[in-house]
Amino acid sequence: MGTSNPMERAIVIGASISGLLAARVLADHFTQVTIIERDILPTAPEPRKGVPQGRHLHVLLAHGRDLLEGFFPGLTQELMDQGALVGDLSESVIWFSEGAYTRNFHSGLVSIQVSRPLLEGAIYQRLCALPNVNILENHDATALVTLPTGAGTDVRVSGVRVVDRNGPKPIETPLEADLVVDAGGRGSRSLAWLESLGYALPDEEKIKMGLSYTTRIFRRLPEHAQGRNPVVIMPSFNNRRGGVMQAVEGNRWIAGLVGYLGDAAPPDLEGFIEFAGSLDAPDFFDIVKTAEPLGEASQYKYPASQRRRYEKLTHFPDGFLVCGDALCSFNPIYGQGMTTAANEAVILDECLRIGLPGIARRFFRRASRLLDSPWSISAGSDLSYPEVEGKRNPSMRLVGLYLTRLLLAAREDNVLNLVFQRVTNLIEPPTSLFRPNIVLRVLLRSLNPKIR
Repeated sequence: MGTSNPMERAIVIGASISGLLAARVLADHFTQVTIIERDILPTAPEPRKGVPQGRHLHVLLAHGRDLLEGFFPGLTQELMDQGALVGDLSESVIWFSEGAYTRNFHSGLVSIQVSRPLLEGAIYQRLCALPNVNILENHDATALVTLPTGAGTDVRVSGVRVVDRNGPKPIETPLEADLVVDAGGRGSRSLAWLESLGYALPDEEKIKMGLSYTTRIFRRLPEHAQGRNPVVIMPSFNNRRGGVMQAVEGNRWIAGLVGYLGDAAPPDLEGFIEFAGSLDAPDFFDIVKTAEPLGEASQYKYPASQRRRYEKLTHFPDGFLVCGDALCSFNPIYGQGMTTAANEAVILDECLRIGLPGIARRFFRRASRLLDSPWSISAGSDLSYPEVEGKRNPSMRLVGLYLTRLLLAAREDNVLNLVFQRVTNLIEPPTSLFRPNIVLRVLLRSLNPKIR
């Protein structure tokens, strides 16, 4: 198998956000791009079986929105035309953390409030309009097809075996490709495929926080005092419960309650409201206690964040990549997943501009540097709880104490708040928080709370 043109065919496994964005980039470099998806994709914005977290609240960070707008010009306006809400990230959010509210100010960081199904559907429709992108729904990638390279036991991936699940009897066929990208999520089969080919598996880091989240949808009425404002009440050292609520299209609230270490909000309405009343601030509770519920609750358990260190492997098949949650998945409470997927798509584009030879090593190396930032934010925050299982190093406690001081100071200091927002929105690296002028400001703020 193989093609005469090394940039002729590409395959993406999984129509996740990561898979759709990878396909968008591949469409600029390959004659034909095929997405293999187990689900039958909905024709209207609605949750689907293969994305169980799709019913829950998703946050598209400011940098992620900018990247999506670059991939799909006009996407923000298209979503707004369908009811999505757009506003300044720090101007309207009701944010409560460690005992106090954060001051609102104009940050210049644009956020969009939209449900996952509407966002995913809009991206999917834009991809379908590209003439060289094909989506095989209700198909399953079961194995990699490989060719020897002549270099020891190394192989080159030349396609995948695909099962068509549409007929009465599943039929398996091989599909050729010059590049296969696995965006199959946490359930990716890449590890099993690599092992079957005789390759070593990547080291894996896990942060076991035992997160549970319960989501309910409520009708959003004009008389709600908070109007369109998102509400964020973060878990704290004294209360491992939190809540995030945002207004989305269709005059609805998506209201999600989270608990660490196995603590979960009940799905029934009475239990949900009671759990909301136990949060550190009343804003979430004040809305849901009188709002009209729409439908039943959804629950999702997220036992651990995980990061697979593919960049450390010395041997890896040519013509094959792993991205998205199959590479690294974060605690969803920090809202980093979709923006990280967009950043990985940018890296994929940069690597393809150099060429296919050696692309896996280039991609994993660059992706690792990209992932260091969101991983340090989520892992560092979660590991501040002593009961959370995960690898700690001696410097983490010192860094954790400093970040706690910074967050406390940022509640009343717009300069510190903005630099923190730019880091959490993946615009600037975490090292920005340790610039001398920022460290000095944190120290002075600790001594003199009147500093602005």
